[in-house]
Amino acid sequence: MKKLILALLVVLSFGTLSAQTKVGHINSQELLDTMPSRKIAIVKLQEFEVAGINELKEMEIDFNQAYAKYERERPTMSPVIIKIEEEKLMKKQKALQEREQSLQQEIQVYSQELNAPILDMVQKAVKVVADRMKINYVLDESMLMYFDGGIDITDTVITELLKMDKVQ
Repeated sequence: MKKLILALLVVLSFGTLSAQTKVGHINSQELLDTMPSRKIAIVKLQEFEVAGINELKEMEIDFNQAYAKYERERPTMSPVIIKIEEEKLMKKQKALQEREQSLQQEIQVYSQELNAPILDMVQKAVKVVADRMKINYVLDESMLMYFDGGIDITDTVITELLKMDKVQ
């Protein structure tokens, strides 16, 4: 009998607790798309990528010119010179590949550097709004397979984000 009463109290307590839990949801992509600082970060990253791509194109042009020269002059070269020129070409090709890899890493690091303060600002804005509205959990719509209910706080968070983004 005591176990039955205890179980009933636990079930009733859980029902009371879950009734007090408020769940909100946001559309993180919409939040990010409205931030001026995010738009600036995207432009900076694109400029960095374009500069890197131009550098790689120059290296590739240099390699192709050296290879074309090698192909033209190869019939008149001695075996020793052929070997030396082939080693030079291999070094240029290796340098091109290494630069391409390092550029990809640099782009990734720069992207993280640009996005870290933006994501931090989004997190802070969501917390401010959730605290203000006494929401216990905030979920991102893009991460859910299905949702029905909860409070959509996207617009409120956008307002808060725009205030924060102006300050920075």
